[in-house]
Amino acid sequence: MHIKEVVDRYYELANAGDWDAWCDLFAEDLVMDEQLAGHVEGIGPLREMMRGFPETFAVFANKPVHVVIDGVQAAVISTITARTHSGAGIEAGVCNYFRIEDGRITYMANFHDSVPFAPIQQPQGA
Repeated sequence: MHIKEVVDRYYELANAGDWDAWCDLFAEDLVMDEQLAGHVEGIGPLREMMRGFPETFAVFANKPVHVVIDGVQAAVISTITARTHSGAGIEAGVCNYFRIEDGRITYMANFHDSVPFAPIQQPQGA
């Protein structure tokens, strides 16, 4: 897959909630710096992390606003709109950085304001 196709598929699968296929976009030895989840290495830990995603969000959408591709790198400005199962709304601007080699995401980092995600970071009943 061309880099633009991988990036487009990343958002398509995320917005469909198809987390197994979404994880398939990543290399086995991926490295991810995820602002809320922290540093992730390897496809196994990523798959485990994403298993809990449907339990966290009742609704989740990540819509690209601007995409820049340069060689094996891509940067995407997007907007996340989500709702937890308890009804808390989340709206945040995001910048994702990708390095894509041989049709797989080998490195990804995301950057966003963490304040809108407070409802999922606080322990239940807090």
